[in-house]
Amino acid sequence: MSYRPICDVWILARSKVKFYGAYPAGFLHRARALLGVSNNDPVLHACAGKIKDYPYRGFGPNDRTLDLDPATHPDFCQDARDPWPCPSEWAAVLADPPYTEADAEQYACGSSVLPSANEILRRAFEAVCDGGRVGLLHYVWPQPPKGVKEVAVVAVGTGRNNRARWYTVWERE
Repeated sequence: MSYRPICDVWILARSKVKFYGAYPAGFLHRARALLGVSNNDPVLHACAGKIKDYPYRGFGPNDRTLDLDPATHPDFCQDARDPWPCPSEWAAVLADPPYTEADAEQYACGSSVLPSANEILRRAFEAVCDGGRVGLLHYVWPQPPKGVKEVAVVAVGTGRNNRARWYTVWERE
């Protein structure tokens, strides 16, 4: 499957995972393709929620999760604003933090620990290997740190009467 960078719109089905903020159906394998990694490359899923319950392809055998809510059974249970585990060992990072304070209130941890999109992007680039990519699903189109180039920007929607999001992909130069 191939995509044109910085010019796609994905209209996907609503999530099949019963968890607030779960990925739309069909998102994960498309997102992974834009990260430029194989199914076996290690990807860190930050603010991952119930991604391990996602019923479609896209979660690899060497992928790991980082989330603050222990009920989601993350591999790394921690605040996404703190330094992430195993710096420079991940082929890619895919992050899906709560988008707003109102969204964050839907989760067990609440809005007091809401990281900004820019904060997530900075932490993610500390965690990826040289040449690694970071994907972020968010309402905000973030400002990347220095030494990073934009690879793709995709509008992601789930149909009428739903809010659309940006899936942005960045690469360390």
